[in-house]
Amino acid sequence: QVQLVESGGGLVQAGGSLRLSCAASTSRFVINTMGWYRQAPGRQRELVATITSDGSTNSADSVKGRFTISRDNARNTVYLQMDSLKPEDTAVYYCKASTSASHYWGRGTQVTVSS
Repeated sequence: QVQLVESGGGLVQAGGSLRLSCAASTSRFVINTMGWYRQAPGRQRELVATITSDGSTNSADSVKGRFTISRDNARNTVYLQMDSLKPEDTAVYYCKASTSASHYWGRGTQVTVSS
């Protein structure tokens, strides 16, 4: 079992920054890919960014140049630095961790960007 705990969400004005963190706890499994997804009201959950254990990243076009994903493998922690935030970035942000056998989701953290 892998447990994920997210932190760092909140309310920010447009143009501001937030940093999300997600710590994964596991005593048995090796975590491969970690990532962030988001879901706005009335919309489907969508990919924000992912990062593999060797540091390869992938991100949605809508956040390229503004969001940066990083990872501390020793701490099984993934970060999402969000800069130049826009009102359309408002959503619940979910952390996801993948092992060779399964996927795990955090409970989500709310990010609200006011105009």
